[in-house]
Amino acid sequence: MPKKYDLLVIGGGSGGLASAQRAAEYGASVAVIEQGPLGGTCVNVGCVPKKVMWYAAHYSQEFKHAADYGYDISVIGHDWAELKLRRDAYIARLNNIYETNLNKRGVMYVAGNAKFIDANTIAVDNEQYQAERIIVATGGKPIVPSIPGAELGITSDDFFALKQKPRRVLIAGSGYIAVELAGVFSGLGSDTKVIVRKDGVLRSFDKMLSSELKNAMEKSGISIETGIIPKTVRSTDDGLVLTSENGRELDPVDALLWAVGRSPNSAALDLERAGVDIDERGFIPTDKMQSTNVEHIYALGDVTGRAALTPVAIAAGRRLADRLYGGMTDRYLDYSLIPTVIFSHPTIGTIGMTEDEARKEYGDDFKVYTSRFTPMFYALGEDRQSAAMKLITAGKNERVVGVHVFGNGADEMLQGFAVAMRMGATKKDFDDTVAIHPTNAEEMVTMR
Repeated sequence: MPKKYDLLVIGGGSGGLASAQRAAEYGASVAVIEQGPLGGTCVNVGCVPKKVMWYAAHYSQEFKHAADYGYDISVIGHDWAELKLRRDAYIARLNNIYETNLNKRGVMYVAGNAKFIDANTIAVDNEQYQAERIIVATGGKPIVPSIPGAELGITSDDFFALKQKPRRVLIAGSGYIAVELAGVFSGLGSDTKVIVRKDGVLRSFDKMLSSELKNAMEKSGISIETGIIPKTVRSTDDGLVLTSENGRELDPVDALLWAVGRSPNSAALDLERAGVDIDERGFIPTDKMQSTNVEHIYALGDVTGRAALTPVAIAAGRRLADRLYGGMTDRYLDYSLIPTVIFSHPTIGTIGMTEDEARKEYGDDFKVYTSRFTPMFYALGEDRQSAAMKLITAGKNERVVGVHVFGNGADEMLQGFAVAMRMGATKKDFDDTVAIHPTNAEEMVTMR
């Protein structure tokens, strides 16, 4: 006989765990099905271990400026294997904490691969589970291009399995994963090159951010080559060699990392047996309530193709549980004004419209304020990195519709400005706020 629950959650990542635990707090009987380690992409091969590596690379940059402040420091080297050991132990502790938290809330944890039998029944190995409601939160996976030799490369998942630092690295991609891992490799001493299909990095972001980061990456020693479309990869005695569609052969490297996008983990679920629609790329379409086309089946997180960010999945999952089991009938996630950070070197924080988007939306009825400056941190030395900020306002009252920050501390300062934007802050509100001096953030409230 199938085991019966009020709610089955397929996927033990950030969104799935958030919805399961919130539903259990309301008294629902819940089971979570996960085929891999608890925590999903973010905890195991995403945000958390990436931030550990970012910190490691960040230290290498800070060491370079120590002499500016009177320190005599010699950095002998970096032990990648030791860092991996400590990082992996930290992640293992988090996995255990997630399982402990499920137990505390009475959520059943089922390890294995889930497949739909029908719209209310899931099979995991030889067991069947039924529920009144089902949430699909299975996340996504890195894309490997369909070209000869592509399997010789690695993905962002594989990056965290590297036992030693590769001496020469080639990264294919222009998005946030590409630039973040390029910064890590370069900061920890790898000869790093990034190839992009078009003319720069972070092309979907505001042009100021894209331009500033490209310049900073090249200044730090990262080579960026534009107009490169991979055609083949082959292994030679001197390393991996990528050939582009125009016939150019790039120099051999020890590691090739694909950062060319992500696809949803939906193919193995047998969604068709439940009647759940997917789009041409395999993503599960949902409405604002996270509902699929099947009344009692919901989807959230990366598998939906909407704002693939950990806090988004968590927020969507909790709001869904609030609505289904907490009596909050109109509770759902507003996907507008989502802040995000790129953990590049230096960091980027952004929320709201780009300048191009504002021009398309408001015509001439918008205004842009910018600031570019050298942070005080670099004042005592010769090796300096500029910071840049942009405010975009719209309408007669100059409501702030875009905030874009490039530079040290952008990751930490953006959260407060995101709150202000959601509250409808105007340029006058920013102007009337007393600056905190001396900080990078004060530039945000002193632009003219």
